[in-house]
Amino acid sequence: MENKEFLLSELEKIHQWEEEQKDLWFWEKIGRIPFAVLDKITPNIVHEVLGKILDEIGGYIQTGGQYLISEENILTQLSVANASSDPLSLEDVASLPLQTMDRVAAKLKDSRTQFATMQGATTGFGGIFTLAIDIPALLGLSLKVLQEMALTYGYDPKEKNERIFVVKCLQFASSDFVGKQAILKDLSQFHTKNGERESISRLQGWREVIATYRDNYGWKKLFQLVPVIGILFGAWINRSTIEEVAEAGMMLYRKRRILDKLEEMEKNTQNG
Repeated sequence: MENKEFLLSELEKIHQWEEEQKDLWFWEKIGRIPFAVLDKITPNIVHEVLGKILDEIGGYIQTGGQYLISEENILTQLSVANASSDPLSLEDVASLPLQTMDRVAAKLKDSRTQFATMQGATTGFGGIFTLAIDIPALLGLSLKVLQEMALTYGYDPKEKNERIFVVKCLQFASSDFVGKQAILKDLSQFHTKNGERESISRLQGWREVIATYRDNYGWKKLFQLVPVIGILFGAWINRSTIEEVAEAGMMLYRKRRILDKLEEMEKNTQNG
């Protein structure tokens, strides 16, 4: 059985992970410098795709659009991980042990990272000819894995509030340290109803999310413009991107579930 001490110790591990986000990798630091130059040499077709993505993210936040996923597969994986033959509903997931959720989340992270590696290598082969295909595909995979993390920890991405959280996770994965700290502060009370409403109001500038995503993307993707050589860079770039996105989603959703479990314990103690 989970107890308060265990949950608090796991919460402390997440806080340590948040602190570790201070140090940007050297490549990331370089990647933020010359985007004004990269913007000029980026083909028009890529700019057009990025423009469409802005609209697609808006549609995703409002309705889920083409990116909304089914929960059936995740619930099945959770049921198997919990050694249960009974089907689970999304409402049942919240009461599962944290370790069960973690096992499924880690498996999803590995699976999606491997898929992204193959996808990046495939689209990298064609250089500029396939780059325009790769950008929305990578964004779609990012949104998919974040929704899967939501479901794994018992949250429903069909709800608009959760789609807000998903986009915040996407923003977190592609932000520098200052940006990450601002997002963590914004999400610190998201597990409460008031926190959800405040986060929604703060996301009015959601286009900045994709602007940040685009800026980080520009320098890395420059190397993918060269056919064949782009295979190596494409595989590595997509792998690292999805790995970072999946880790951010896992840790941030895990934090919410722990806080919710602690809150539930507190209520039971007061009522008991």
